[in-house]
Amino acid sequence: MSYPPPIYHGESGEASAHVVRGDVAPAVVYPNGNQVFYLAQGSETTGTFGLYRWRFAGPESGPGPHFHRTITESFYVLDGTVTIYDGTEWVKVHAGDFAHVPAGGVHGFRNEDGAAEMLLHFAPGAPREAYFEQLAAGIGDFDQDDYDRFMREHDNTWV
Repeated sequence: MSYPPPIYHGESGEASAHVVRGDVAPAVVYPNGNQVFYLAQGSETTGTFGLYRWRFAGPESGPGPHFHRTITESFYVLDGTVTIYDGTEWVKVHAGDFAHVPAGGVHGFRNEDGAAEMLLHFAPGAPREAYFEQLAAGIGDFDQDDYDRFMREHDNTWV
């Protein structure tokens, strides 16, 4: 395997690093207490990836089995235990564990064992922020057509 084609064509480099401090406030807070921190949005990475810190509060939550057609999703557990559906079974992963799901891979995640924290990585950098924000605001007012359209717009196919 070789390196991909260049995406930077300058000669001397540039000052363009993006720093997010660990004590930044969450970008989204869900009614159940879950929090999402935007570390690197696709709009900031020229669409190459999106990286988010997901902090589960205590109550069990998380999406059931689904897949994405346009993005890969990876999980790195920072703290606690997260239960991840690997396409065949629910597997408990702990701090330091990593899981990668290619496009089309059936997966889900939840916190059955209390509070936990993980990194979510999407590639390429799809605009997941609108998805997180709308879920936090509530989709209870959606009728089935609105719900289905919302999920299609955000590349979520439930199984």
